[in-house]
Amino acid sequence: MNHTAIVTGAGSGVGQATALKLAQLGWRVALVGRRPEALHATVQLAGERAPQFLEYPCDIGDVAAVNKMTQQVLGELGDVDVLVNAAGTNAPRRALEVLSLEDYHAMLNANLHGAYYCAQAVLPGMRARGSGTIVNVISDAGKQASPKAGPAYVMSKFGLSGLTQAINAEERSRGIRAIGIFPGDIDTPLLNRRPQAPDAAARAKMLKAEDIADCVVFCLSLPSRVVIEEMLVRPR
Repeated sequence: MNHTAIVTGAGSGVGQATALKLAQLGWRVALVGRRPEALHATVQLAGERAPQFLEYPCDIGDVAAVNKMTQQVLGELGDVDVLVNAAGTNAPRRALEVLSLEDYHAMLNANLHGAYYCAQAVLPGMRARGSGTIVNVISDAGKQASPKAGPAYVMSKFGLSGLTQAINAEERSRGIRAIGIFPGDIDTPLLNRRPQAPDAAARAKMLKAEDIADCVVFCLSLPSRVVIEEMLVRPR
């Protein structure tokens, strides 16, 4: 297998777990994230699979940086078969009453605009080949608002759900599919940004990043004629 994927948010959480799973299956993976040290940590975790990774520090909320990153990936790894949009953030002060304009824009940039920029960057190549998959790791907050998530996060995730639907509506005739995965609570570092971080007992009952990575791999393993448009995954 000689497939190539771009994975955003690859320095931790679901992005990191997905990159590692893909590498185990023989994929070449472009690791994208803001922090070079976090991307390097992912490479170190890959062990003998490390040569299958290339690191691309990039703020996906910056469209010029995304376009530059994509051109580098195409130049070094060739065609991109899959884009996994796993990057995301939240803010401790997230309720409507206390949400700052700065945090609002940061969440929209990381959670929604960045995914859109990355999708727009890879779609021309996918159209030219007549194939490609875009996986958006969304959240069950993209299904139902809750105080736990906060309005900016909810808005960004509803928007990402809409982007997934729009890609399928417009691009399926060109052989391109989009998959939306809607996880419930996951034990990842993002939990530390909650106003009150969950304790160990609460985290033990949550999904693990590897569970969502398995969902991504399953969706990608299906024939190109099949698209799982939405997958809702929650802790038992």
